[in-house]
Amino acid sequence: MYDILIIGAGPAGISAGIYAVSRGKKALILEKAAVGGLIGNVSTVTHYTALEPNETGASFAARMKQQALDAGVEIAYETVTHVELRGEVKTIHTNKGIHQARRVILANGGTPRQLGIPGEKELAGKGMGMNAARDGAQYMGKNLYVVGGADGAVKEALYLACLARKVTILHFEDHLGCIAEFRQKVAAAKNISLRLNSRLQRVWGKNCVEKLEILNVLDQSTDRIEDPGCGIFVYAGISPNTEQYTELEMQDGYILTNEKMETSVPGVYAVGDIRAKQVRQVATAVAEGAIAAINACL
Repeated sequence: MYDILIIGAGPAGISAGIYAVSRGKKALILEKAAVGGLIGNVSTVTHYTALEPNETGASFAARMKQQALDAGVEIAYETVTHVELRGEVKTIHTNKGIHQARRVILANGGTPRQLGIPGEKELAGKGMGMNAARDGAQYMGKNLYVVGGADGAVKEALYLACLARKVTILHFEDHLGCIAEFRQKVAAAKNISLRLNSRLQRVWGKNCVEKLEILNVLDQSTDRIEDPGCGIFVYAGISPNTEQYTELEMQDGYILTNEKMETSVPGVYAVGDIRAKQVRQVATAVAEGAIAAINACL
C-alpha cells in the first residue's frame, strides 16, 4: 500500500513524486516507457526557467529521473491495464501486478496524433512520422518536411534546418501559429520554406518515402512531389491518454479539475497534458504536479 500512486513520469508526474516524498509520503510512479514523456523526445528544451545550456529533451529527462530517484521516489516500469478509482482505496492494475493507494495522481500525458493519410502506416519509420532528435542525423543533407505550425513543430524544423539541405514547413492555416521568436528564426533561416494553406494528404514508397502529395486547402488543387529518400516529421498535436478514466468528468477528452487539481472523484488528481486547461507547457505541468501532490498530502 502506497500513500500516493502517480501514473506517468513526465514533468508533471516527476514533480508530483518529488513533492510527495518531501512531505513524508510513500510514493510510486508507474511509467510504461521512459521518464520524460513527450518532452524527453524533443531536440531542444526552451523557455523553461534555469535550463542547462544546450538542453535536449534527453538530458532534461535524465536530470528529472535522477532528481526523483535521489529524493526517494520509486519508479516502476509497468503498463497500466485497468483502474478502480472510486472508494477510499484506489486500485491500479498493471501488466506486472496490482498497486493500491488512498490517493492517485494521473499524469499520463498525451500521444502524438497521426495524420491518417494513405501510406502513413506503411512508411512509418521509413521516412514517414520521424522524430527530429532521434532520426534527424540520418537525413543529413536531404530534403525534409515538417507538418505543423505550432511551437513544437517549428522548433523541430529549426533544429532540422541545421542538418537538412532544405526544410519545408507544411501548415494548413495562412500563418504559423508559433511564437514570434520562432517565426523570426524561420524568416532568417536560408534553407526553410513555408507552404501555408497546405496539407500533406498522401505518401508513396517501398522502403522509403519516394513521393508525397500536398493539398492546397484554398483551391483544392494538389501537387505531387517526387523526392526519394526525404524525411517527413509530423507534429500535429497530441491526443490525451484518458481512455481508461471513464469514471471521471471530462471535456473533449480532457479531465476536468479544480484549482487543487482534484477531479470529480475524491482522492484522484489530474495534471499535465491530460487536464482540461489553456496552456500546455513543461512549466505548467511541473506546477500542476506540485499542486496536486501538496493537496494529496493533506
